[in-house]
Amino acid sequence: MLGSAISNRFRSAAGRFSRATDGNVAVIFTLAILPLFAFVGAAIDYTRANNARSSMQAALDSTALMLSKDLTMGSITAAQIPSKATTYFTGLYTNKDGQGIAVSATYTTPTASTAATILLSGSGFIKSDFMQLAGFPTMNFSSSTTTTWGNVKMRVALALDNTGSMAQDGKITALRNAVAATGGLIDQLSALSKSNGDVYISVIPFAKVVNVGTGNSGQSWIDWTDWLNPPTTQPANGTMQASLPMNWHAVGPGARCPWTTSSGGFSCVRNPTSTSTTNYIPSSGTYSGYICPSVDANSHTRYNGCWVSTQVGTTAQVFCTGSSLCACPTDSTGNAVSGCSCATSGGVKSCTGYIYTHNWTQPGPNDTTDNPGQPRVSAVVGWTNNKWTATTQTPTVQNDWRQASTNPIGNWTGCVTDRTQPNDATGVLPASSDVTTLFPANEYYENSTYYCNTSVSTPLEPIIPLSYNWTTLKNAVNAMQPTGGTNQAVGLAWAWQSLLVGGPLNAPAEDSNTTYNRVIILLSDGLNTEDRWPDYGDGSSQASGNPIDARQALMCQNLKAATDSGGRPMYTIYTIQVNTGTPADPTSTVLQNCASSADKFYMLTSSTQIVTAFNSIGTALSKLRLAK
Repeated sequence: MLGSAISNRFRSAAGRFSRATDGNVAVIFTLAILPLFAFVGAAIDYTRANNARSSMQAALDSTALMLSKDLTMGSITAAQIPSKATTYFTGLYTNKDGQGIAVSATYTTPTASTAATILLSGSGFIKSDFMQLAGFPTMNFSSSTTTTWGNVKMRVALALDNTGSMAQDGKITALRNAVAATGGLIDQLSALSKSNGDVYISVIPFAKVVNVGTGNSGQSWIDWTDWLNPPTTQPANGTMQASLPMNWHAVGPGARCPWTTSSGGFSCVRNPTSTSTTNYIPSSGTYSGYICPSVDANSHTRYNGCWVSTQVGTTAQVFCTGSSLCACPTDSTGNAVSGCSCATSGGVKSCTGYIYTHNWTQPGPNDTTDNPGQPRVSAVVGWTNNKWTATTQTPTVQNDWRQASTNPIGNWTGCVTDRTQPNDATGVLPASSDVTTLFPANEYYENSTYYCNTSVSTPLEPIIPLSYNWTTLKNAVNAMQPTGGTNQAVGLAWAWQSLLVGGPLNAPAEDSNTTYNRVIILLSDGLNTEDRWPDYGDGSSQASGNPIDARQALMCQNLKAATDSGGRPMYTIYTIQVNTGTPADPTSTVLQNCASSADKFYMLTSSTQIVTAFNSIGTALSKLRLAK
């Protein structure tokens, strides 16, 4: 060996120096170098011993995991652990310096309050090359590892990007394969389950919204405020919220639509559920006088009602006064609608015409007969006395619709969007007493597609709550299609909710005597571009300051701050950015920082790496499941 050869040469050289008579310098030099040589030699021997011990530790860890898996699968009994441990360890320990290797295995049976454990201990020694000169011919080393088995269960939430860009570069296909193909993540995790419920998985496909399924329309955790209200009562629209025009009460059948996409983000359509735009309010037929807003180009949502025009009296009345902007609505000829005129007297302009009230076609607070089971809508729909004045500029008249809804909540297709702040960034459970904890129903429409409607060609697939029905989970993943814009936060929020006992997705109860590994895997192929708040992003990019990322970052902080009863982190978070575009997106800081640790963030530059990343995560989760 190299160490022995060096030692032999050193002893020979030392002998020659001791016999030399040419001077004292050589002898002094020889004496001075002896301590230095001893330190260097000791370092070499210690390094060899440490390497042998590190190899032993790695082999013991792997052996413990393999034994735990065997016990989980019922492949061995507790009595077979010692012999099986020796077999596994012998095959795994390859260090050539280690000698006299001995391994022992101790299995401790579970109790009502503690899980079963396997303790593996190993010991051995190396023959020293240099330390033998100091009287130490061998150097001993030892190591041990403990794995907990039997009371560790796993719950994994998959928040998976289903946005339109996933159609590019084979990303959606690669994602399906990585999760649902033979040998994919679902197979990896299901193999760890000895009994039903040992491992649960939820699937959360997301775009700008998530689809919780129409079967939840009767749930108390749904907030119908946005879905039922007109575009002039949408607080989340911020600076982009539309307002009623000054001549609102003169707008009726045949008048020009009072909005264009430049003035409110929407225009008018022909009937309550149409996507066919019109410049003028219908003056005949079933929907004569119905003022139906189109899909909002700012928020990418459909409004689920219309204003009706109910004429008040048969004579002209003043509908606005005190502003130079007061004017008559125009008709299809470009002239003022019939019976309308404006005049200025004493410097005050007033306009007079046939006037109309405009109720919104969702149930009003006074409706006790129609629309049973629907929430009541208290939207403001007009001015007192049907007139705008310089001193009465804020509309106050509330909706009073008392007929069947033109688009009842039973037609909702399942979309929900971000919760009202601050609970868009928390995991608080919904409570009917606090609307900010509820989940707002939404009718997401973009690129001419109602994304939660099952009849479209590329629907956003519904959420699958925690399940151990591996076939159902695989089918859900394989059904995913690229659709819509990017809002990672809503996917992450529902991944969190899927893990909460007592939450809207009915996560199974947890046993206080069981350890749970709760895991979230968030994959996205793009940067955030839109969410519930149109001020934050237009579907192509975020507003200045990355407000969507800021809300998501706060949620990540709250997730990472959550702890279990033992003070340990409640969740393990993996994040994956698939970055195949040219030019490439910058690294997503919000994804990178959301991961539980640096090694749990994956930056992928090709679709083929998706399978590799999920395989790596599956392997890590296998170890986490078997050895908490």
